[in-house]
Amino acid sequence: MLNELLDHNKLWAAKKAEQDAGYFQRLSALQHPDYLWIGCSDSRVPANVITGLEPGEVFVHRNVANLVHRGDLNLLSVLEFAVESLDIQDIIVCGHYGCGGVRAAMDGHRHGIIDHWLQPIRDVADANSSELNAMSGLEEKLDRLCELNIESQVESLARTPIIRSAWKRGKRLKIHGWVYGLNDGLLRDLQCDCCSPAETNTPAVETLSENSGSILNG
Repeated sequence: MLNELLDHNKLWAAKKAEQDAGYFQRLSALQHPDYLWIGCSDSRVPANVITGLEPGEVFVHRNVANLVHRGDLNLLSVLEFAVESLDIQDIIVCGHYGCGGVRAAMDGHRHGIIDHWLQPIRDVADANSSELNAMSGLEEKLDRLCELNIESQVESLARTPIIRSAWKRGKRLKIHGWVYGLNDGLLRDLQCDCCSPAETNTPAVETLSENSGSILNG
């Protein structure tokens, strides 16, 4: 199987070179993406493919359930490099319906160390329990929790010192929240953008309401 991957790579590289003789030379000369993508590690959600972008056009960080842990040095290193070195102006936090991480966070079973990683999802569920418990179907609840999780991660990202510092210096930088549908291949804008308070004359983020409860109850 590994040899097949290497063979596929050779065919891909040859086809690219045939279509555009200077493709790899240009790609190796400069990395200047326009977007930072913070997405889920799910193999069904590759950023380049679903956005129709070429390699070099999007800078990517992925983890289970597209979470913004503000103590995650990997994420923070990617974020700082994107903002300060690549001068990226648009950051997209993208989750997807049918997310296994969201389901695992709420199924009531022990999964090991990933339970600690997924705790922010349970926090979001608690904060929005009234809305979630009003829904009748589990899949509907989980899909809505996917959306709420994305919105929460946008807010969390907006509170990082890296973003706050960039905004304070007057840098144009906007954070977007999108969700991807595995069943139809479509991206949806959740309209939860965060930008510099100077651009909107309002606070950059709003505080989540504080409720309690589980989406699997009621």
